[in-house]
Amino acid sequence: MNFTSQELVRLRVAADVDPLWETALSLHLLQNRAAPLTFGPWRREVVTALRRAGLLTATRDLTRLCPDGAYFPDFLTPGRGDADIETGLDRLLATPRRRLLAELTRLHAHTRGPVPPDVRLLADGCPQALRRLGDSLRAYYRVAVEPYLSAIRAQAASDRALRAAATLAHGAEGMLTGYDDLPGWEYRQGRLSAPYPVDRALVLRGRALTLVPAFFCVRAPLALVNESLPPVLVHPLTPAPGWLERRRGAPAGPTAQLIGSSRAELLRMLDRPMTTTDLAAALRLAPSTASRHASVLREAGLLLSHRQGLHVLHHRTRLGEALLGGALN
Repeated sequence: MNFTSQELVRLRVAADVDPLWETALSLHLLQNRAAPLTFGPWRREVVTALRRAGLLTATRDLTRLCPDGAYFPDFLTPGRGDADIETGLDRLLATPRRRLLAELTRLHAHTRGPVPPDVRLLADGCPQALRRLGDSLRAYYRVAVEPYLSAIRAQAASDRALRAAATLAHGAEGMLTGYDDLPGWEYRQGRLSAPYPVDRALVLRGRALTLVPAFFCVRAPLALVNESLPPVLVHPLTPAPGWLERRRGAPAGPTAQLIGSSRAELLRMLDRPMTTTDLAAALRLAPSTASRHASVLREAGLLLSHRQGLHVLHHRTRLGEALLGGALN
């Protein structure tokens, strides 16, 4: 992907993870065995929860629409960092019939299987079929994605803090160079290369590219197939193995008993330096509350704060790491 100076100026990073991209990518993870150390426990937990909720059949239907393969329809992921699932679903349900027909036709050209009756109704723009799809996506999201939003948003906020710091220090090109921390990514002299699943050049034609971080993206970045749509590049957040166990143990662990659950969760988020604003957004706290928590942890020697440009970044100390790791419990 080549950037002009105008395109660099218009480059943006999504303010949050996108609910429908996370939904689609989590459906892919249920269909493959990618990143077993990182996502194996999540798969087992979610399959059990889907079974208890009576959603296994609905989920199988969704995987037919969103297969882990060379193609899945763009209309399933209309967002660029939408803050909530309902906004994304409203956009999805407003997809023009012509696009539904074209994308579902293309899907079944790839799968080469018989077109199920419910998919034919979707391709025809049947309002009842679209509502059923929206209901299924919403129900699946409530079980497979929403319970994990604290971990997802913490990872996204940490990543955003890194990108923001790079941009403040070195501009948009510095921010793109920072993506070299992702395997196979490289930015040199106006050209961004990434390990996309197929050989493809994403042409911006002066439009603003939105970089969308995705927790459930594990193999490679993704982009919309239809190049007439506003361009997005979805990239992995690469959570560390054990994230689910840490999330599950957060409320009642010894660390939380010692310093309080909110401060323990804030401390856990600092795998990478983050600003007070990022911490507040990830924890759904007022900035003043997040600032007070950070002050208490700093006075206890559990985190350090330093100014970088216009922002103050917080990071854990060795004492904070030892507390989280259980060495002091």
